[in-house]
Amino acid sequence: MTALGIGPEARRRLSAPRIAEIVADELRRQIIDGELADGDLLPRQEVLVEQFNVSLVSLREALRILETEGLVSVRRGNRGGAIVHAPAKTSAAYMLGLLLQSESVVVADLGTALLELEPACAALAAQRSDRADTIVPELKEINSAMETHLEDGPEFTEIGRRFHDSVVHGCGNRTIIAVVGTLETLWTSHEQQWADESAAKGTYPSLTERRAVLKTHVKLADMIETGDVDRARRIAARHLSDTQSHVLAAGPDQRIYAVSPQALSRPRDNRHL
Repeated sequence: MTALGIGPEARRRLSAPRIAEIVADELRRQIIDGELADGDLLPRQEVLVEQFNVSLVSLREALRILETEGLVSVRRGNRGGAIVHAPAKTSAAYMLGLLLQSESVVVADLGTALLELEPACAALAAQRSDRADTIVPELKEINSAMETHLEDGPEFTEIGRRFHDSVVHGCGNRTIIAVVGTLETLWTSHEQQWADESAAKGTYPSLTERRAVLKTHVKLADMIETGDVDRARRIAARHLSDTQSHVLAAGPDQRIYAVSPQALSRPRDNRHL
């Protein structure tokens, strides 16, 4: 652990919030650079106070900053401590969700963005020379799981969202994966809520419609495997338009809401309590 070594004179010139930001900056750097790995438990607070040469107040404020960013989770009580979390798209999706929610952006707007971006990811995946060894086996495995869970609507939807995530990840461009993956995470939270609620009401799409969705997934995976860029793009665009219509029919003017990383990590049945 790198000590900040803030001397007495510097400490007098800096306010407690500023010291907290410096500590948070250093811990954040260590997490991003991999010096602190996902799941690591930070030393006790009294140890960190000594290592960073700061007050307990400043250290706790630094940990609160990182907790807000989703980089640590602080456990209180006798088993207290701070657990490290590597940057994840769920955290990015939460911050983006807050921004869009504050601007009263509707879910249909998010859907339009994905209609433009995800087919491009499918096309890029079809261009990859290593697609047969990377993205294609994963897509086929997910489709097989979808077939197994055809009768469980919400589970079928959850697995289907993994297919879309894999298409995005399969594009191979790290920047696109980060940006579009964040949008996918936002959309998934809304689509999963729709799936849970429609299943409870008995209005979830029929088995025939589910089989049609699976058939399209299989066809898209085949187009990616054969390297048919244009058809992969067209199939992805048509499929997105069809599936989004179900979610948007439930409330086209519904505003985007931000879902915290902690909520996304909970079992599906407890996410909307």
